[in-house]
Amino acid sequence: MQDARNFYINGKWVAPRDGRDMPVRNPSTEEVIATISLGGQADTDAAVAAAKAAFPVWAATSREARVAAMERLMEAYKTRAEETAQAISAEMGAPVTLARTAQVGAGAGHLKTTIRALKAFEFERSLGDHAPGDVILHEPIGVCALITPWNWPMNQVMLKVAPALAVGCTMVLKPSELSPLSAMLLAEMIDAAGFPPGVFNLVNGDGAGVGSLLSAHPDIDVVSFTGSTRAGVAITKAAADTVKRVSLELGGKGANIIFADADDKAVMRGVRHCFNNSGQSCNAPTRMLVERPLYDQAVATAQTVAEKTEVGPAEIEGRQIGPVVSETQFNKIQYLIKKGIDEGATLVAGGMGRPDGLKRGHFVRPTVFADVTPEMTIWHEEIFGPVLSITPFDSEEEAIRLANGTPYGLTNYIQTADKARARRVARQLRSGMVEMNGKLGGAGSPFGGMKQSGNGREGGVWGLEEFLEVKAVSDWE
Repeated sequence: MQDARNFYINGKWVAPRDGRDMPVRNPSTEEVIATISLGGQADTDAAVAAAKAAFPVWAATSREARVAAMERLMEAYKTRAEETAQAISAEMGAPVTLARTAQVGAGAGHLKTTIRALKAFEFERSLGDHAPGDVILHEPIGVCALITPWNWPMNQVMLKVAPALAVGCTMVLKPSELSPLSAMLLAEMIDAAGFPPGVFNLVNGDGAGVGSLLSAHPDIDVVSFTGSTRAGVAITKAAADTVKRVSLELGGKGANIIFADADDKAVMRGVRHCFNNSGQSCNAPTRMLVERPLYDQAVATAQTVAEKTEVGPAEIEGRQIGPVVSETQFNKIQYLIKKGIDEGATLVAGGMGRPDGLKRGHFVRPTVFADVTPEMTIWHEEIFGPVLSITPFDSEEEAIRLANGTPYGLTNYIQTADKARARRVARQLRSGMVEMNGKLGGAGSPFGGMKQSGNGREGGVWGLEEFLEVKAVSDWE
């Protein structure tokens, strides 16, 4: 069992000052694989103080120096990719094949994209020809609190850490206490890359502890949080007294609108996307809206895909889906599956309990409900498991109304051969992102939502801007 109690503060691994032990469990086996410490006030204050002291020097470094440091970090990340994949697989249950490709690959991709955006970003710009001598400066905002979730650990950590480092901010990272080991590896990589002491700091903790302390801390200038809408609301309230900036990437309840002229693989693609990462993705297409002529066929296809979806331990190579992250998450999903049954949705595949043959671990049966209506709990509540809800529609207008009929607005999906209709519908969907016909957004595309899915944008140029202040200066020339 790994002893991972120490924190990374001011360039050194240090023992907690007022921490308390917490086990990290492998969700495939339910066994303890590491012990971390949940930090307290003294640990949080020490990390923030280190970041505050390091800020003036790091903020004043040249773009070239920061690019060089980021490129050293990329090399360190590449050399430890397998170790990171194994850590992610063990701590949160991503099958090791998925951990190597999508989970670790996402971190590398975001780091690469950030470096490219940094090289091209204009930190100093003219206001315009109408105001000669006026300049707009983009400057690092200061000390950042970065609070990240467990479902895509390195993806979300790198979406925050990389741009904050790139623009000259200093930071305190609080990764999820359920998936801290991969973040601690990143701290080792940052140390190896030679970033100055205090620029990056890591303190483990839970939301009620370190998360709340960072959100309210007077020396924190911005909180960047990814997680549940409930926690995002709490962070915003805690940050209000010090009027710090808060950037939120929260929950989702994505609608996948499948018109009758969609390609033959649209339904299968949508089901697999919903089940990917065991359904633990905020942008998952968990509500499948199907045009009436295709509905019965779509339900049958979804049933077949669900029944053929393999579920198994994360350490096994292959394309199976793994467990969900914890007993708490497992129990929540079971409760919502029962809600779907009790409220009258048609259970097409899966259901409650573990899949056959799995006697331990937090494994959920890939589940499909048909005939789901907007009054049902599973229509509007984020389940965060491999559970798909299918609903018919009769017109384009109805599809748009159904898609927009939740408090969330992160990612919606459109499947149709009619390009004009696809564009028309995309403009009317109230979400920060729309994916059409199975085509993923390009590298550096902004990630974020509307409504209760949050208010920030991550990735590419937009990711840099989240950590910059805008300063207007006259008579510059």
